Amino acid sequence: MSLMRNQIQNLACSLECLQLTTFLNQKSDLVNISSGFFKSMPKLLVLDLSYNGFLTNLPHGISELVSLQYLNLSGTGIRHLPTGLQELENLIHLDLTNTRQLSSIVGISNLQSLMILNLVGSGFSWDCRIVEELETLEHLEILTIRIDIHPPLELFFSSPRLTSCTRYMRIYDLKAPEVAIPVTMNKIRFFIIMDCSISEIKMGRICNKSKTVSPLHNPREPCFLRLSRVNINNCRCLRELTFLMFVPNLKYLEVIYAHQLEDIINKEKACEARESGIVPFEKLVSLKLQSLLKLKSIYWSPLRFPCLNKLSVIRCPNLKKLPLDSQSGMRGNNGRLLTYTEKSWIADVEWEDEATKNRFL
Repeated sequence: MSLMRNQIQNLACSLECLQLTTFLNQKSDLVNISSGFFKSMPKLLVLDLSYNGFLTNLPHGISELVSLQYLNLSGTGIRHLPTGLQELENLIHLDLTNTRQLSSIVGISNLQSLMILNLVGSGFSWDCRIVEELETLEHLEILTIRIDIHPPLELFFSSPRLTSCTRYMRIYDLKAPEVAIPVTMNKIRFFIIMDCSISEIKMGRICNKSKTVSPLHNPREPCFLRLSRVNINNCRCLRELTFLMFVPNLKYLEVIYAHQLEDIINKEKACEARESGIVPFEKLVSLKLQSLLKLKSIYWSPLRFPCLNKLSVIRCPNLKKLPLDSQSGMRGNNGRLLTYTEKSWIADVEWEDEATKNRFL
């Protein structure tokens, strides 16, 4: 049954739908659901109420959905988890993305079948109790989160159980000197950091005694093997991104408004990686650099970039040399690979040789 994109405000009746398995009512004007609405839907597996912004509460009667496996409440106005939710023993996938009014997820530990939990953009505050509750979810495999305060970030990073489940992480408005991403976060695929005052991003390891993250200064082999997309936006104190040397399957990199950034890969800090034979950006498909006023170097020597099909440079006045030679980039792309906005910038680029210049211009 699909009632999506309509003007129904109240679901006040009690429907006898004994064989119903899927109920969709997203992006509507829904305000209220009566407690008896779900009473006669014993086989319901999928319930999607996402992006009903006026829906602030769910009835206790949701506990009647004893077969429910997928519940999507993303973009709703719910303020707390309904008490009946804790009785859904078969729930596997819970989506709370962009539930900005949600004040707490206390009680979520009762959902012991939960395998996928999306929390990006949820409004609750992280504390020890939340971390402890999430750690009890033994079957949790996929977690997406956003954290914007430093102590909770350290608290979260101190949990190998949760970091190993994290697939998507957004760090926002963090005021700290650095971030050390624990190597236990080895399944992360999408990493966003924005509006932060940090000066460095490192790889870290868990110190079991103190339960804190310590920097791993000189890694000798690639980490974060599943990380494919990194977005860095408005991190005004960052000076380099050498940690990207150890992200071998990175496909999409976007760096915008980092006014102190001087290097993407810093030559001195990357020396141990070079000794171990690591070559960065072998899988990179797209690189976007925008408003990086002090950026001087992406890498100090030409790279093959065998998968690269788009390099975009916008307002990077001090980037005079690109790590390209005539063999760089995806074959057949040629001049379409490099895009830019300022003719004065491209006129000052120092090319590796005439063949490189001819290829990319």
